[in-house]
Amino acid sequence: MHVNAVLFGLGAVTVLSIPALADRAVFLIPAVVVASFALAPFIAGMIAPRMRIRNWSRKAWREGDAISG
Repeated sequence: MHVNAVLFGLGAVTVLSIPALADRAVFLIPAVVVASFALAPFIAGMIAPRMRIRNWSRKAWREGDAISG
């Protein structure tokens, strides 16, 4: 739910802060809602394993990944 809220917030701020998009906000805000709802499980699925750091081996911790570098 947190990922969904962040995605929606980013999309809403983007739509409302760009004048060309703000004119079409009636159509774009619902699209942002649907897109954030659809993308949230996939992004959360990438974040969740990182939150369970105890499942990482020492080697994986030293090597890092796409998020931490």
